[in-house]
Amino acid sequence: MAAKKSKKDKKAKVPPIPHLSDHLYKKQLHDLQVELVKLQRHTIKSGERILILLEGRDGSGKDGAIKRITEHLSPRETRVVALSAPSDREKTQWYFQRWVPYLPAAGEIVLFNRSWYNRAGVERVMGFASEKEVDAFFATVPQFETMLAQDGIRLCKYYLDISKDEQKARMKARRDDPLKQWKISPIDAVALKKWDAYSAARNEMFARTHSLTSPWTVVRAGDKKQARVNLIRHLLARLDYPGADSKLAVPNPDIVFPYDEHAVKAGLIAP
Repeated sequence: MAAKKSKKDKKAKVPPIPHLSDHLYKKQLHDLQVELVKLQRHTIKSGERILILLEGRDGSGKDGAIKRITEHLSPRETRVVALSAPSDREKTQWYFQRWVPYLPAAGEIVLFNRSWYNRAGVERVMGFASEKEVDAFFATVPQFETMLAQDGIRLCKYYLDISKDEQKARMKARRDDPLKQWKISPIDAVALKKWDAYSAARNEMFARTHSLTSPWTVVRAGDKKQARVNLIRHLLARLDYPGADSKLAVPNPDIVFPYDEHAVKAGLIAP
């Protein structure tokens, strides 16, 4: 009779993220950014509307990924949206109302650094939203995103995933770096303490908002360089544009992959 596999054996099956040298990273990033410029040229000419959502725990690398995506794009047709906490007036509005004014117009690429999924994550875990409000969100968000798709907006949802140890290390580096003091918030102090609550909220968010119309794509972001180049590869692969170099738009499936509940159980998504 075969011996039962231990938890350690199961964890060993998780594919390691390969090392990417600085030289190779810069070369790959340059080539991918050239493709992004091609994509934007086509977006402007065709009048397409592209909306990219980046979600993830504090310290998961959303800012860095957005910076590399937008670094060489036209600022006139590219917008980054990172909303602050809602005002007292905004709290009385339809929940999605805050984001509607920032949706892309023809020829625009818009990136949301966190989005309406705040309600399924930080607002829920920190007690800023009631369970009734969270349930209402889950009931309506599929309809909202279907409306966006039916109106022609190309919605791309990415979740950057890191381990608890990686978040702890990045939070410490953030506190120690005088150039990153703006990133520190009171919520950071309890992020690690509420790790399990955030994991449970994330898993329910995936299960209730992942669909064929509006799928989630997970990015294993423990290595920032690999996360950035593979996220861009995936983005290019799902958006058609003339002159595309198809050989570049091939992400590593061990780093970027569509959400699946089995990925959580297998340890591909941090517990």
